[in-house]
Amino acid sequence: MSVAERGTDITHITPHRVVSGTGTQVANGFSYLSLTSFRNYREVGLETGLDRGLGAIVLTGRNGAGKTNLLEALSYLAPGSGLRQATIAEIEFRNAGNHAGVHSTETQDGFARQGGIAWAVHARYQGRGGEHAMGTGRDPLALAQSGRERRISRINGANVRSQASFAEILTVLWLTPQMDRLFSEATSSRRRFLDRLVYGLDPTHAARVAAYEQAMRERARLLRGEGPTAPGGDMNAWLSGLEAEMAGQAVAIAAARLDASTSLNAAMAEAVGPFPQADLAVAGAVEASLDFMPALEAEDLLKARLAAARQSDAESGVTQWGTHRSDRVVTLSGRHLGGVPLRAGDGSTGEQKALLVAIILAEARLSTKRRGEAPVLLLDEVAAHLDRQRRDALFAELQALQAQCWLTGTERETFQSLDGWAQFMTAGDGRLLPDMTRV
Repeated sequence: MSVAERGTDITHITPHRVVSGTGTQVANGFSYLSLTSFRNYREVGLETGLDRGLGAIVLTGRNGAGKTNLLEALSYLAPGSGLRQATIAEIEFRNAGNHAGVHSTETQDGFARQGGIAWAVHARYQGRGGEHAMGTGRDPLALAQSGRERRISRINGANVRSQASFAEILTVLWLTPQMDRLFSEATSSRRRFLDRLVYGLDPTHAARVAAYEQAMRERARLLRGEGPTAPGGDMNAWLSGLEAEMAGQAVAIAAARLDASTSLNAAMAEAVGPFPQADLAVAGAVEASLDFMPALEAEDLLKARLAAARQSDAESGVTQWGTHRSDRVVTLSGRHLGGVPLRAGDGSTGEQKALLVAIILAEARLSTKRRGEAPVLLLDEVAAHLDRQRRDALFAELQALQAQCWLTGTERETFQSLDGWAQFMTAGDGRLLPDMTRV
C-alpha cells in the first residue's frame, strides 16, 4: 500500500501544472519518493513529473525547512551513509518539541516502525533497465537482537546484502554546502568523494570497497584479541586469509580510482564554459605500486606489508597499509603558486565551489557515456558562491545532460531559467506545497 493511500494526514504532491518551455525532456530518474518518520517529515509522498519529461525538482523555503532532508533521503538510495554521514538513530522523525514519534505501523515496502525508532525511504526509479522499487530504512529489531543499529535495503521487494546493490541500478551524485571546503578538510572526506565518483563509472566498485572494509574490520578485531581462541598457527591462517582478501580488493580499488581519475581529467579537458578545470590524482601506497609493478605483484607487496605490521597495528589500533589511507589530490589546471601547481584547497571559497561543480558535471557527462543514462544529481544550495554567468551555465548544462536534478535554495527567483523544465515546490513544517508562482 502506498503512503498516499493510507491516511489523510499525509502530504502527497503531484505536479499540478507544467509551465511551457524549451527544456529537454528527461528519460530516467525517480518518478516517486516517499518518506516515513524521516527527519522532520512524518509522512510525505511526491510524484516528480518524470512521466511528463520534467527534469528538475526545485525545493525552496526558509533555512531549516527540510529541503536538504529530502535530498538526504535520496542519497540513501546509493552506497554509503548518505550526504550527511549521519548515524541511523539521528535520522528518526522529531516533532516540533524535538521528541521522537510513538507510532507502530508498517510502512510501504515492508519496513516496520515501532516506538518511533524506525524510518523508511521508498522510491520508484525509471531507468534503462525498466522501473525498480527501491527502499531502505532502519531495522527496528537489530538493536535488540545484535546490540547495534542496522539498515535494511530492498530492491523490487527483495532484501539486498548492502547498499552497494543500488549502484548497479543507478548513479546518484551530490553537492552540499558542507563540501565547499572539501579540498582543505579531512582526507577521509575526499576519499569518500573520490569513491562516489568511481561508483558512477564502475558500479562494482561499491561492492569492492564494502568487502575491503569488512575484511579490514575483521582483521582489526582479531588483532585486538576478539577472535576465536584458536592455536597461534590457526590465528595466523585467519589473518593471512583476511590480508589476502584486503590485498586483492585494494589493488582492484586502486586501479578503478586511477582509471576514473584519468578519464575525468580527459572529460574536464574537453569542457567549455566558465568553470575552472582541474587535474585529479590519487596519492596512496597501493596506487603508487601500480605505477611500477603488475597487479599481482602489488597484491603480494600489500600482503607482506600487512603481515609485517600486525604487531604495530594491534598496538596502535590503526591499519597502516591499504587503500583506506589514500587521498584525492586536486590541482587547478594552469594555476601555480610558488612555481608549483595550485592545490584546490588553496583557492578561494568561490573557486572551490566552482571546481566542485566542474568535477560533478564532468562525472555526469562521463557516467552518461559509460552507463547509457544520466545520473541523478542532488544539488543542495548549489547557486551559493556562483556568479550569474556560472549559474546560468550550470542550469544550461543540466538540461543538456538530460539529468534529473534535485535543487534547493531559499529564493525561487534563483531558478527562474528552469521554468518549463522543473517542478517547483516549497518546503516547510514537514510538508511540501506546489509553488504555482511565476517569476
